[in-house]
Amino acid sequence: MIKIQKKDFNLEEEIEKIKNNYSDIGALTSFVGYVRDLNKKKDVKYLNLEVYKEMAFKELSKIENNAFKKWELIDTLIIHRYGKLNVNEKIVLVSCFSQHRKDSFDACEFIMDYLKRDAPFWKNEFYYKDNEWLENSS
Repeated sequence: MIKIQKKDFNLEEEIEKIKNNYSDIGALTSFVGYVRDLNKKKDVKYLNLEVYKEMAFKELSKIENNAFKKWELIDTLIIHRYGKLNVNEKIVLVSCFSQHRKDSFDACEFIMDYLKRDAPFWKNEFYYKDNEWLENSS
């Protein structure tokens, strides 16, 4: 499941919604990304994430499908927020559900690496005196 949204989310509720649909889940691996208060030795005030939702959904669907092809997954959950996000707010949740931990660990890392490197989200980081558009991680 893929969600691209402005609003915050509750980790436990989102995970339980999926977990309650399956009795064969033996492993769940999740990654949660937050807005940090310091980046490149600058005090971060907030982050503004821009997205073209239709393109992002299409690209995230491709990477999700690739994960299902590579690993034995029962389900996935990708939530990526956009808009103005303050320090300590959640940006992203990636959860991979499988019968065994290796599949969930590897798939979660694969999806998260894609999000950091290639996902069509644009980050404008605001500091107390200026701002900077950030490049995706390599």
